[in-house]
Amino acid sequence: MDRTRRLRTSKALRDMVREEHVRVDELIYPIFVTEGSDICHPVDSMPGIYQYSLDRLPEEMERIKEARIKAILIFGIPDHKDEVGSGAYDEHGIVQKAIRQIKKEWSDLLIIADVCLCEYTSHGHCGFVKDGVILNDETLPLLAKTAVSYAKAGADIIAPSDMMDMRVAAIREALDQEGLTYIPIMSYSAKFASAYYGPFRDAAHSAPGFGDRKTYQMDPANGQEALREIEEDLIEGADLIIAKPALAYMDIIKEASLNYNIPIVAYNVSGEYAMVKAAAANGWIDEKRIVMENMTGLKRAGAKMIITYHALDVARWLKEEEK
Repeated sequence: MDRTRRLRTSKALRDMVREEHVRVDELIYPIFVTEGSDICHPVDSMPGIYQYSLDRLPEEMERIKEARIKAILIFGIPDHKDEVGSGAYDEHGIVQKAIRQIKKEWSDLLIIADVCLCEYTSHGHCGFVKDGVILNDETLPLLAKTAVSYAKAGADIIAPSDMMDMRVAAIREALDQEGLTYIPIMSYSAKFASAYYGPFRDAAHSAPGFGDRKTYQMDPANGQEALREIEEDLIEGADLIIAKPALAYMDIIKEASLNYNIPIVAYNVSGEYAMVKAAAANGWIDEKRIVMENMTGLKRAGAKMIITYHALDVARWLKEEEK
């Protein structure tokens, strides 16, 4: 008879036989930078998350350094929006300025730049719009231009999140033409049209001004289609793959990890974060245990890295366990 409980009799033994471990090195922390000065504005729907102006950004960066987080994902909130999202590829745009500042003062930190137009367009959609239709091919040059601009500012990884067809190929070609051959692309390949994004849209001021994003983001019911999206992005030159959201899509993470020999990144999104924070604030759950269980579940599903707003807390908890 196989008595599996024998390996659970003490914490030391349980730790020794543990199959998955969450490591600080694998955490990616999203940050929001905004135009203006003396801004440290809380995002009400995401307790603990703030929008920072560049002069206040060092406060957040010091916390990141103290937590030993090695990578951030950066989002910008511009003071100007227009039909073509020109702020995204402006050399003096908010993200470009933030990247240069961070690289100057915290050169060892890995900067991942999210490439999308939704924060910069007056209509709030991720692509070029004509007669109410989000046009695919007309959007590609703008995304490529944005990617090159971020890379030249000092971004280490480019992460297109727009979900336009063929955007990875367009970005890869543009980077290579500029001599940026060694800049990796971390593609949001399996990005679903999810209800979990609401708090993020508060934080990034990126809600669509009309309609929704279901014509370019994926139907949550389609798991096999997600694998097609991933395969197409790999053919086009993606170096890493993001599945977004994470918790309701662990099957996608698992299937991707089994089918493709490439690092899979889970994006533990704003709605997932907000639900945990709200339940913890009401005393309904043990926040630390729930968060760590979620992180472990994502690792078990096959994620190599996790983008999460919990990153600073997770890093602190892991550090406390070392003592």
